[in-house]
Amino acid sequence: MTHASDAVPTPDPRERRFAALRRCDRLLSGVRPQNLRERLAALATDAETAYDLDQRPDIYGDGVVRALEQRVAELLGKPDAAFFPTGTMAQQAALQCWAERSGSRTVAMHPLAHPEVHERKAYSRLSGLHAVWPTTAPRIPTAEELRDSGEQFGTLMLELPLREAGFILPSWEELVAATTALDGTHVHLDGARLWESVYHLGHSLPEIAELADSVYVSFYKTLGGISGAALAGPEDFVRDAKSWRHRYGGQLFQQWPAALSALAGLDRELPRLESYVGHAKVVATALAEAVADTPGARVNPEPPHTHQFQLWLPHPAEALNEANVRLAEEQGLGLFGPWGGRDLPGLSMTEVTVASAALDWTPKEITEAMTAFLTYL
Repeated sequence: MTHASDAVPTPDPRERRFAALRRCDRLLSGVRPQNLRERLAALATDAETAYDLDQRPDIYGDGVVRALEQRVAELLGKPDAAFFPTGTMAQQAALQCWAERSGSRTVAMHPLAHPEVHERKAYSRLSGLHAVWPTTAPRIPTAEELRDSGEQFGTLMLELPLREAGFILPSWEELVAATTALDGTHVHLDGARLWESVYHLGHSLPEIAELADSVYVSFYKTLGGISGAALAGPEDFVRDAKSWRHRYGGQLFQQWPAALSALAGLDRELPRLESYVGHAKVVATALAEAVADTPGARVNPEPPHTHQFQLWLPHPAEALNEANVRLAEEQGLGLFGPWGGRDLPGLSMTEVTVASAALDWTPKEITEAMTAFLTYL
């Protein structure tokens, strides 16, 4: 007789995937997962060249945190910057500051923007702001749409790239037109992934940031940091943003691990991003060819605008996740991150991130690995 206590426990899907990808010989999307010991060792190694480790730890934002803020301000060509423990908090502070200056509690943003999709409507629940959508098309609004939105707003927030639409970026001309469409409107850039956007836009970080009054950037999405973000803009804006950071509970006693990992990420990843963006086009083309005969399958956008893009397949997410883990466990090939269901019936989507581990994959190897992946379905 079998007792309940004798049953083999079902492994946690996240733990199973973590273990499988760590043991993979090759990864196509993302970076190899690290356990805590490996992450600590990597931080200690990278930080040796990122900052003087003989200095004392930061206290409420001085020291290494202040060095990081100054580095970001210089990279973006802004007078100053403030470190935030989360991007969600940074966005709230930015929108609050511009609402106070403009006298308007209305913000124009996209319905797929991060505050709408991933922040539980914090701008409304915590800040009392109201959002308008100049467009629902999967792109930034045009100058005409902004001028004809039918409702006045004091702040325009643009997400570059627009992740939920497929990491979509405008052309430089479209971005200039949108940011200069309305006089007296403050422009805030959600630039969580701005670092890798310069290649599609064809302009430098300071040139892009100059189009906006404030810019938010992330330290973990592309740079591989532990956590954290920065908000850059005029000195008086940054001073006020720091006051809102304190009010929101972001005035942490010490944040040196996150700041060190951010500095290390800037040193390590910024020089590599152009190669990631270039190879993403190779990867996307190979994947598109591998699924060309599968109804409904597609790469979005094709070609990618950054080193990230979406892959859609006509299979349930559960089956795709199982195939992904089995391919990693049995053949040592880690192709994708998690799959999920979205708004298109019968299709599931994964986000492909081309980083250093993917650079040595040839189109033939990608096609062969994709063929092997599909056999598990």
